[in-house]
Amino acid sequence: MADVEVAKSLSGLLNGIAQMVYYNKSEITEELLKNELYAEMPQEEFKSLYEKMKGLIKSIAAADMDHAQLEAFLTAQTKRQGGSGLTAEQAAALSRFWKSQRTRVRESLLAQCRWEPTLRGLSWRVDLQTADSYGSADHRGPVALMELELGRDGQQDSDFVCVEFDETKVNIVLKKMADIQESIDRIVHHT
Repeated sequence: MADVEVAKSLSGLLNGIAQMVYYNKSEITEELLKNELYAEMPQEEFKSLYEKMKGLIKSIAAADMDHAQLEAFLTAQTKRQGGSGLTAEQAAALSRFWKSQRTRVRESLLAQCRWEPTLRGLSWRVDLQTADSYGSADHRGPVALMELELGRDGQQDSDFVCVEFDETKVNIVLKKMADIQESIDRIVHHT
């Protein structure tokens, strides 16, 4: 019976950490987890367990480990010496946790990395200045008009922004885009 309680408490701790770190549940706190799940455990011992589990979850989530990677990682953690390793029960609890929460944690991490508002659409055109009714022309040259459709995740309505560029500004934007592409290429080829 004691093993079942240990497994339940550990599962609760892992889920509580995920609620705090990945699902932005501010009502879940370290203190609440201690009081609800490990009331009898000394504070320092709980703090050590909490930090260890939090660090392991973050490592697993950052690598988005599949089943084979997770099992290899947990096996390596159980073989660590000096109290920094995992018990078999802790490894099993982490494995169950990750199998049930991987998709949700990944979606949360992706959402945290996404800029808001996002670009939903882009349309553009080039306008040319023509002579006015008096026969004189304003020789400003062509003008590029770009309309950006911006929106937030989970909302249907969009905001629209219209930007006007003359030839000089178009060239500046093109140069910046070329610089960005060059930087991306440099990073990709170095890794």
